[in-house]
Amino acid sequence: MTYTVVGAGGFQGGAVVRRLLAEGHRVRGVSRDGRTLPGTEPFAADLLDAGRLAAAFEGATGASVTLPMLEDPAQAEAMAATLVRAARSAGLGRVVLNLGNRVPAVPTRVAVFEGRRAATETLLGSGLPAVVLRAPVYLDNLLAPWVAGPLVHQGVLGYPLPADARVSWLSHADLAEATLAALTVDGVIGQALDIGGPEALTGPELAAAVGSALGREVVYVAQDVEEFATGLAHALGPAMAEGVAGTYRWIAAEDPSLYAESPGTKLLGVEPAPARAWAAAQPWRELA
Repeated sequence: MTYTVVGAGGFQGGAVVRRLLAEGHRVRGVSRDGRTLPGTEPFAADLLDAGRLAAAFEGATGASVTLPMLEDPAQAEAMAATLVRAARSAGLGRVVLNLGNRVPAVPTRVAVFEGRRAATETLLGSGLPAVVLRAPVYLDNLLAPWVAGPLVHQGVLGYPLPADARVSWLSHADLAEATLAALTVDGVIGQALDIGGPEALTGPELAAAVGSALGREVVYVAQDVEEFATGLAHALGPAMAEGVAGTYRWIAAEDPSLYAESPGTKLLGVEPAPARAWAAAQPWRELA
């Protein structure tokens, strides 16, 4: 079978590409500039260009689409509307939209959350055979140099979440496993699924899991959100960094349990790796 992966040049989309290739499927890798992983058919398309996107979907059994991190909810809604038009035009069998985040049960003033809420409503309200995946925080975020460096050299795991907030941390590899299931299994079409790892860990519990892999004690420190935003701005730009920081501010102030429960994982029939097993497989010394 042939699957189209939109966002194939990114970390999340790239993980999906690798999983589909490992399963023996043909993959059309879509990004704005056409960059994708080896072994795929490269295709340049934009989530705001319905004609080009429909061409990327032509002949595919299904598509995995990663919604970019956007500061403007209207743009996220427009992308979802474009996705609907393109998928309908191409006669796509199934669309899986990865939000890369959760969506609070009630409306907020956080642009990142509300853009994802609007995109979900647009896609699932279209009548297309679609599934929305709502991930928590990714374990792979811990591999960033500004996190891995202090982890390895100082035994400090800093992240902008309250120490007592329980999070079902998920790896990119297990996101890809969930995406494969969402593209193929019965009984999930029309649903928005909260997916995540098998354990809802506090900050200190996550630090202990990583510490076991490093062979040393690791202390969790709830990083100041403003400090986090300043550092992230160097990688993503100020506007996007502020958008991400807004989600962490909301979680700390309103609902630290947003990332705790992951009932969609069981519904998909996947079994993500525990944080301790994931940490044991990472090349920490090389990263830091």
